[in-house]
Amino acid sequence: MNIDEIKFDEKGLVPAIIQDAQSRAVLTLAYMNKESLQMTLDKGETVFYSRSREELWHKGATSGNTQKVESLHYDCDQDAILVQVTPAGPACHKGDYSCFGESVVNEKSSPKPAPYAIIDQLRDVLAERKATLPVGSYTSQLFQEGVDRIAKKIGEEAGEVIIAAKNDDSEELSMESADLIFHLLLLLTDRGVSLEQVLDVLEKRHN
Repeated sequence: MNIDEIKFDEKGLVPAIIQDAQSRAVLTLAYMNKESLQMTLDKGETVFYSRSREELWHKGATSGNTQKVESLHYDCDQDAILVQVTPAGPACHKGDYSCFGESVVNEKSSPKPAPYAIIDQLRDVLAERKATLPVGSYTSQLFQEGVDRIAKKIGEEAGEVIIAAKNDDSEELSMESADLIFHLLLLLTDRGVSLEQVLDVLEKRHN
């Protein structure tokens, strides 16, 4: 991106729409100035300009809820930016996945959750468990027992999935598939392989 092509307003700011690169859910609307935009490009994580505090702020610098930049585009008028990210936690300061949680049309309605948000939540929990190994945690125990034990669990869960499928039991198949996905994510975390790497392989095969 050529920053000089961006049309900043009279205050030197440009609105930045932050979107989950996987779910396509809009996470927040923030603002960037020329310096924060350059820092975003350099760091590969979102850096904004706070209008209330009148200072730069690196999203997640204190909370850990960073946003890894996957792509960055500007619109046809060159006065707005779309930043697609992989969030490491909630985008909203209230702890919500997205800042857009209020409905204008129907106050009683709630926004649809990102379809795969639970996957990111599980990955965060698994990464935390691996780092801290809390006593009494099932996942901590598996991490400590090592890859052989984790791989054995995946084999067991895969067998349960096959049995559920052959029994033509949709509820059982759903539960056993959930167990299999959980343990697969655990194995990927243990081996240091990101889900994005797996998805990249699928995308390349599809293309």
